[in-house]
Amino acid sequence: MKTFSTILTTLTFFLTLSGTLTAQPDKLDQKADSVLGLMTLDEKIGQLVLYTSNWDVTGPVMPTNTMETIKSGKCGNIFNAYTAKYTRELQEIAVKGSRLGIPLLFGYDVIHGHKTIFPISLGEAASWDLAAIEKGARVAANEAAAMGLHWTFAPMVDIARDPRWGRISEGAGEDTYLGCEIAKARVRGFQGNDLADPLTVLACVKHFAAYGAAQAGRDYHTVDLSERMLREVYLPPYKAALDAGALSVMTSFNELDGVPATASHWLMTDILRNEWKFDGFVVTDYTAINELIPHGVAGNLKDAAELSIDAGVDMDMQGGAYSEHLKELVEAGNITVEQIDTAVKRVLKLKFMLGLFDDPYRYCDEKREKETVYSQANLDAAYDVACKSMVLLKNDKQVLPLQKGKSIALIGPLADSKRDLLGSWKAAGDWDQISSVYSALKKANSGGRVVYNKGCDFTGSDTSLFAAALESVRNADVVVMVLGEPWDWTGEAASRTSISIPGIQKKLLNEVSKTGKPVVLVLMNGRPLALTDEFEWSDAMLEAWYPGTMGGEAVADVLLGKYNPSGKLPVTFPRNLGQIPIFYNVKNTGRPYEKDGPEQKYRSRYLDSPNEPLFPFGYGLSYTSFEYKNLSLSTASLSPGKAIEVSVDVTNTGKFDGEEVVQLYIRDLVGSVTRPLKELKGFQKILIPKGSTKKVSFKVTAADLAFYRRDMSFGPEAGDFILYVGGDSDSANSEAFTFSE
Repeated sequence: MKTFSTILTTLTFFLTLSGTLTAQPDKLDQKADSVLGLMTLDEKIGQLVLYTSNWDVTGPVMPTNTMETIKSGKCGNIFNAYTAKYTRELQEIAVKGSRLGIPLLFGYDVIHGHKTIFPISLGEAASWDLAAIEKGARVAANEAAAMGLHWTFAPMVDIARDPRWGRISEGAGEDTYLGCEIAKARVRGFQGNDLADPLTVLACVKHFAAYGAAQAGRDYHTVDLSERMLREVYLPPYKAALDAGALSVMTSFNELDGVPATASHWLMTDILRNEWKFDGFVVTDYTAINELIPHGVAGNLKDAAELSIDAGVDMDMQGGAYSEHLKELVEAGNITVEQIDTAVKRVLKLKFMLGLFDDPYRYCDEKREKETVYSQANLDAAYDVACKSMVLLKNDKQVLPLQKGKSIALIGPLADSKRDLLGSWKAAGDWDQISSVYSALKKANSGGRVVYNKGCDFTGSDTSLFAAALESVRNADVVVMVLGEPWDWTGEAASRTSISIPGIQKKLLNEVSKTGKPVVLVLMNGRPLALTDEFEWSDAMLEAWYPGTMGGEAVADVLLGKYNPSGKLPVTFPRNLGQIPIFYNVKNTGRPYEKDGPEQKYRSRYLDSPNEPLFPFGYGLSYTSFEYKNLSLSTASLSPGKAIEVSVDVTNTGKFDGEEVVQLYIRDLVGSVTRPLKELKGFQKILIPKGSTKKVSFKVTAADLAFYRRDMSFGPEAGDFILYVGGDSDSANSEAFTFSE
C-alpha cells in the first residue's frame, strides 16, 4: 500500500506537466490514469458527485454534511458557490483536508451573463449578430471565472417551437441552422482557445436531447419524435456545440422513444460517444437520476443509478444516487470498476485541462474579481447586445424614433421595474443598482417631460389606477406603454396555457388607444406572444425581451433613435394560441392552402384564422427601409465539389443609417422524403448608410442541400431547387437552380 508521502510525491510529479496538457492529449491521459491509480473506490465515486452550496440572505452556506463529504473525498464537485473568497475556502478544504487533495470543480448557471446580465438568450439570438453573442458569452465567462467558477451550465441549444414552454427563453429559437451558429458562438465565448486560461470557463451543452419538444409545451413532459425529425431538427445544435469544443454535456429531463434521457444508452453512448466521438463528461440535470423512478423505468434509486451509469452518465447532480449506490453496485457485480474508472477519468482530465491541479486557486483572485465585475467594458458590451436584440415589429406613420423634448406618458407595470429587466436565470446579477426604463428615459429625453404611471398590476381586475394613467395620456404628446410578462413567468417550470399578455394590461392598452394619442408598445417577455389585439391598438411595437443590466438605457436610446433597431425574430409569433406549434420551415400537405386563390374548402386551413403567423421567423423592421434587387446566381446548375455564387444588391432607401440581416433560404422541390417549404442556409448582418447600396454574396454547395434521405443516409439528392434571399422568411425574391450528382 502506498504511503501518503508517496502519494504526494507522485502528484507533485504529475503537476509539473499540467502546463502542457492541453497541447499533449497523451500526457493528459497518462496523468489522469496515474491519479486514478492512487484513488480508493469511494474517492473515485466522489469525483462523480455534484452537490449544491446553499445561499441565504447573509451569503453562501455549505451544509455540514457536504463539508464532511468534501474532506473525505466523496464529493468532488460543487455548484451554486461563487465569489473568489468563498470558492477558495471550499477549495482549501478539498486540497488541504482530503487525502489526495484533488481540487473541486465549481459550476453555476451562467446563462446570459454572470453579474453583468445580457438580454435573455432568446433576445440575444434576435440580434443575429454572432460576434456580439460570442462577446456576451466571453464577458460572462470572464466575470464567472473571476468569481471562482470553472464551469457554466450553458449554452442551452434546445430547438423550441412551442411558446407555451417557458424555457424557450433560454435558447436560440425554432431554427436549426441559426441554432447551430449561435451554439458555436456561445461555446467559443465561454471556452476561448484554451481552457487553462483562467479567464475562461468550461461550457456544458444542454439539454441532451430534444428537451424543447415537450408535449403541450409543458416543462419536463414527454418528447415523442421520429428519428428523422430528431436528427434533422433537434440534434444538430448539440453536435455543432461539441464541434466548437464543448467538453461537457447535460442530460435532459424528458424521455425520448420511451426512455428517459438520463437512462438512454442510445443517446449517451451510441450517439454521443460512438457516433460523435465525444470525449468529455456527461452530467445529469438536477436530480434527474432520481426522477427515473416516477418516470417508471426504475423501481428504486439503486436501479436508477445502475441505469444511468450503464447509459454513459458520468456525474450525478444533487441526487445522491451515485454516492449512495455505486459502491454497492460494484460489490454486487452489477457494474464494473472499469465503468467507474472511465467516468472518473473524464472528470479528472477536465480538471487538468482547466489547470486546477497546477494551481487549485487560479480562479480565486479577489483583485481580478474586483477589477472585472461590472467593468465599464462589460457594461458597454451588455448595452450593445441589448440594443441589437430589440425587434421593431410595427412603426406606422414613423411614430418612432421619438423626438427629444416631447412630453411622454410612460405607463405599465414594467416601466419602472428593475428586477424584470434581468429576466430568468439572472445568475448573480444585481438589480438594485441598474436603471429602469423610466429612470433611463427621463434622463435621455432632454428638454422634455416623462410622466410615469403604473396603470395596473400584472394580474387581477383592479382598474383603480386607470384614471391617473389616462389623465397623463391626455397631457402628453405620445404614450409609451411597457407591458408583458413578469420575469418569473418564463424560464424553468414556467409553462403557460395562454400566450397573451397577462392580466388587465390589455384592457389598459385598449383604453389608452381610444384617446387617439400615438401609442408605442414596448414588450418585455421571454416567449412569443399572441399580439393580434395589441397590433391593432398600437401605432408602434418594440420587442425588448428582458434586456439585462443595461436594458433601461438601451430601451430609452432605441426609442429616441440613438440606435436604429436591427433585430430579427428567431422564432415565429403566432396570431393566436390555436396556431401552435407554428414555425416557418413547415412541410406541404397533399392539400396545401393557397392564400391568394379562390375559395378552397377541402384544404389544410383553419375556419377562423389565416394559416400565416402575425410575425414570421426572421422578421424585423428598421427606422429606415431596405430594397433588394438584382438577385443573381453564378450558375443555375450545381454539382458535387462545386459552388454557386449568390449575390444581391441591398439598398438603404430610407433616412437613417441602418443594419439589415440578409437571409438566404432554400427549398428542395422534390425529395425521396417530404422536404420543408424553406430552410435557412445563410445570413449576414450588414450596416448600410442611408442612400447606399451594398452587394451581399453567399456561397451554396451540395452540403447545404443534404438531409436524411429515405434510407436514413445523409446527403443531397439530384433535383430542382428554389433559392430565396430577403429580409425575413416570407421573402419571395427567388431564383431556381438544379443539382446533379
